[in-house]
Amino acid sequence: MKTNTVNAKCTASRKCSGCQLKNLTYPEQLRLKQSKINKTLAGICNVERIVPAPAEFRYRNKASAVFFEDRSKTVRWGIYQSATGEAAAVEKCLLQPQLADDIFNTLAQLIKSFKVRIYNHQTKKGFLRSATVRVAEATGRVMVTLVTNEGEFHKENQFVNALVKKHSEITTVVRSVYTGEAVIMNGEKENTLFGEGYIEDKLCGKLFRISSRSFYQINSLQTQALYRKAVDLAELDPDSTFLDAYCGTGTIGIIASENAKCGVGVEVNSAAVEDAKINAELNKADNMSFVCGDAGAYLEKECRKGNVFDVVFTDPPRAGCSLKLLKSLCIAKPKKIVYVSCNPETQARDLRFLLKNGYNIKSATPFDMFPQTGHTECAVLLTRD
Repeated sequence: MKTNTVNAKCTASRKCSGCQLKNLTYPEQLRLKQSKINKTLAGICNVERIVPAPAEFRYRNKASAVFFEDRSKTVRWGIYQSATGEAAAVEKCLLQPQLADDIFNTLAQLIKSFKVRIYNHQTKKGFLRSATVRVAEATGRVMVTLVTNEGEFHKENQFVNALVKKHSEITTVVRSVYTGEAVIMNGEKENTLFGEGYIEDKLCGKLFRISSRSFYQINSLQTQALYRKAVDLAELDPDSTFLDAYCGTGTIGIIASENAKCGVGVEVNSAAVEDAKINAELNKADNMSFVCGDAGAYLEKECRKGNVFDVVFTDPPRAGCSLKLLKSLCIAKPKKIVYVSCNPETQARDLRFLLKNGYNIKSATPFDMFPQTGHTECAVLLTRD
């Protein structure tokens, strides 16, 4: 057996499907990912060499767990397997921080000692649904989110105090109430049980506030390399204006703003927009503004007003850019589009559309954001003649 693989290191590898490339060494994974993205973008553009992740293991800044009782009535934590609808029981996960493992093990003990009822998705009864740990790489701050059903949290203060006493690294604990069908999901209603209710982290020298519902890239170290690449590709100057489509909490836009005249971030998630505004204030990015709405509709409206952006950054979800945004880009005709994608398949579809409508691809650089898994991110620069 190869000694430097997940299969050789993880006792749960046979029952957990989280690491799809568990049989491969890291160099083998990189070769496989390079080959896959080369094929995905074949006939569209040449692909540069994949940028390896700084760390093969323990690179995630966020970890989620569900809890259950085994046959001996011992409370265990595990990683949800969407294919089977069950959880793979683990005591440690090689992709997430050691501290997350330790906190989940403590939570399992506290659930037992405080007699907290674990939510059962078949019977729809119970209280505690899941828990999430977020660790800020640069600041060391730690957030624990307890996702529960509705109802009273019996001995809430004592439970939280016991958790924080055991793990002094924890800086905030949040309760999120969720009543839907998903296994791992935060609710709209939440309250802070300990600390400030958020943590802060630094990316590319900028400070970002992370709430329990914030989208924040999983691999902090590799994200900095990806975002620096995206900003470098844009080649902004003091006269440049840019649009950050699907801006989330404003990370790319705020990082790029120090090189530009002004920028606008557009995001459909209202909570993310509020976080983005706070992040702009934290970083004194006075030349950034944020709009809650559809990026395609916003760009279309600005085109009608005669407003032009020199550069558009777009970092859409796995489904890719909306057709409305793609059509608006072709009407607005920004000089450059920097397209960051977590799904090269939908990125390839969108690139074909843009190529047919006057754009050229100057570069495509893949980044391994998720070692041990099959996922790859890619930053592509498009320009107009």
